[in-house]
Amino acid sequence: MFKTQRESSEFLQEFMPKLEQTPPEREVVLCVPFTDLGVMSKNLHNSRVQLGAQNIHWADEGAFTGEISGPMLTELGLRYVVVGHSERRQYFGETDKTVNQRLLAAQRHGLIPILCVGETKQQRDAGEAESHISQQLVEGLVDVDQQQLVIAYEPIWAIGTGDTCEATEANRIMGLIRSQLKVADVPIQYGGSVKPANIDQIMAQPEIDGVLVGGASLDPGGFARIVNYQ
Repeated sequence: MFKTQRESSEFLQEFMPKLEQTPPEREVVLCVPFTDLGVMSKNLHNSRVQLGAQNIHWADEGAFTGEISGPMLTELGLRYVVVGHSERRQYFGETDKTVNQRLLAAQRHGLIPILCVGETKQQRDAGEAESHISQQLVEGLVDVDQQQLVIAYEPIWAIGTGDTCEATEANRIMGLIRSQLKVADVPIQYGGSVKPANIDQIMAQPEIDGVLVGGASLDPGGFARIVNYQ
């Protein structure tokens, strides 16, 4: 929940020129607050940057005050939507069942959902990380088309805490996630205190296809360094 429309436009003015040397095969996606989607859609039209939302409701319309629907998002030319982010699960009662409903709604409207999974510090300390993530995948992916899917592994204990998940450990967990999928080449991203200082090490891991960047994406220079990892 950052950046007004004005601040979003200022961000793009500084960020977009830094992508001129970015390899063309790298996909760059900005998942912004709902109020920024309109102005971002106009500013990113015909650019190399794709636009995404931070949530989607399972119904196309109805008495769901404060939610947003697939048709509202697709009208703005979106391609992606984040589903089941750890903060939605932690603060807003998201469950694996509602995550599944949102995933299906996204795909029904031609959006590619970015499914977030991951464990808390308590679950990790109890040795339950693998079983918890496995359960999130089993329940979340019912009837989901894995050809139109991105998965993001968020070690919740490493987000904004100063604790870091070693790149090799993230790689191990992501290998376990991949082993549970029916489609082997689903893009799997890492999300957990990604920053310019650790991006090169993270992206050197064989199972990591990309990153889901939180706070470090707010600075256009720093985020461009992440996009232009070596």
